[in-house]
Amino acid sequence: MSVLVLALVAGAVVGLALGGLGGGGSVLAVPALIYALGFSPAAAATAALIIVTVTSLTALVGHARDGHVRWRAGLLFAAAGIGPAMLGGLAASRLPGPVLTAAFSVIAALAALRMLRPAPPAEERPVRPARAVGAGAGLGALTGTLGVGGGFLAVPALTGVLGLRMRAAVGTGLLVVAVNSIAALTTRAGTAGGLDWAVVAPFTGAAILGAWDGRRLAAKVPGPRLQRVFAQVLLAVAALMFLDSVV
Repeated sequence: MSVLVLALVAGAVVGLALGGLGGGGSVLAVPALIYALGFSPAAAATAALIIVTVTSLTALVGHARDGHVRWRAGLLFAAAGIGPAMLGGLAASRLPGPVLTAAFSVIAALAALRMLRPAPPAEERPVRPARAVGAGAGLGALTGTLGVGGGFLAVPALTGVLGLRMRAAVGTGLLVVAVNSIAALTTRAGTAGGLDWAVVAPFTGAAILGAWDGRRLAAKVPGPRLQRVFAQVLLAVAALMFLDSVV
């Protein structure tokens, strides 16, 4: 299979995850870029942030139009992560590739396990600023260090910590992903020039199209079911990446 076809297929899957779940794009994009498209862990993290930033902003428009974005909670959550995301991006440049891969796999596995036992509240609760700031700062640090947008952790946090309903958490998660990714990219700007744009550009285009399909899918399939499917895929990816980092 040609590199272009692989990029298009991987981009479509990443877009479906972002559009349908409000996150998970980068946690799939990073291993796809490393194992299917030959990127180094550092280059894959930078490329994934670019792909996820553009795609999440595109998908956010549709969710906002449908009234599924909680702007106050999302901006508070995202703003708390800007500083940690930038510091994490600086720290990542000093960590060996195997360490980043192993850390990525552990975080992905923990997120998958959390998503397999979701307990969304029946009604939305008032947002507690202290909780939003604490959770947002933690996600920002992970975004900068591991090159993930944070949506695969943001959505469970928005439902479990802040009490948002699933559809609102999906839309709001896209806002968090976009802000965190942009912040992390500011510390990686110097590495973007060395990326293979013949791969990154079609990957991003396919992801954008996939995100619109993901939004439509989210309107038809119950959120918990989408979460379970994604969590199972995420566990498999995490296991493969962890084995690769230690073998």
